[in-house]
Amino acid sequence: METADDAGVYQVSEELAIIQTVDFFTPIVDDPYWFGQIAAASALSDIYAMGGVPKTAMNLVGFPLKQMDISILQKIIQVGLDKLEEADVVLLGGHSVEDSEMKYGLSVTGFIHPQKVVTKKNLKSGDRLVLTKPLGTGVINTAIKRGIASEAITKNISRMMAALNRTAAEVMMQFSVQACTDITGFGLLGHLAEMVEDSGMALRLDSSQIPIFPEAIEYAKMGMMPGGTFKNKEFRLGMIEFSPGVDPLIQDILFDPQTSGGFMICVKREQADALVSKLMDAGVAASAIIGEVISAPAEKIFVE
Repeated sequence: METADDAGVYQVSEELAIIQTVDFFTPIVDDPYWFGQIAAASALSDIYAMGGVPKTAMNLVGFPLKQMDISILQKIIQVGLDKLEEADVVLLGGHSVEDSEMKYGLSVTGFIHPQKVVTKKNLKSGDRLVLTKPLGTGVINTAIKRGIASEAITKNISRMMAALNRTAAEVMMQFSVQACTDITGFGLLGHLAEMVEDSGMALRLDSSQIPIFPEAIEYAKMGMMPGGTFKNKEFRLGMIEFSPGVDPLIQDILFDPQTSGGFMICVKREQADALVSKLMDAGVAASAIIGEVISAPAEKIFVE
């Protein structure tokens, strides 16, 4: 709890620990097919981020029986199950309640060796920061809700959010990864702030190297920024220093709350290029080195 890690870890024996997490939310897209996949992928991500292998899951459901047809829920649960099967995870059951608003997610349990747990809190000076998915899903989802986004863009962003972080996790565990987290509701800078807080280290980011969906920039110019962006910015702005040349629009997107975002991996400097190359070869095509860990001043994030 004190380190704000992505999931809880309980050591069973000298060779085995279990990782436990829970995640659910209201629909971010109207299509049950994509919502079920995205929610399942998001729930699994916290296990992957700590280097673990998800093994079992249980459904969490809130459903407005009087307002929505039960076939919608059946579709969501089925595609969620399909995503679990893709991840080789067994669904053991779950719990549902009648609610005024649709909610769906999972509690997930994974396995890991106790000595191989990856946390947020092991930054070392000189390490490089690698991001595995583009930013901007919050902006694009806002455009989708307002009927601005095209069908093609909606499908593309839904496919990206539904993509498992499994491959990224399998690749990163082949390298000397110091720390990792997935980028979700607090945005890139919010999650980096969690990593650098109480670390004695600081971070330097190159904004020109940070992958961002082009559509997110387009929609942000139209005012499609979600409210969570500004809450994230208000909470963490005291830790951030932007160079004068960083576009204010890009500054906001770095606080954009993500849904089922990619990993932020902290890896030894000499292995960073090889990690990115292997991630890209494995299909994690947007992977990029976006910054580095520096020794001072402590607990600051410099964006250039």
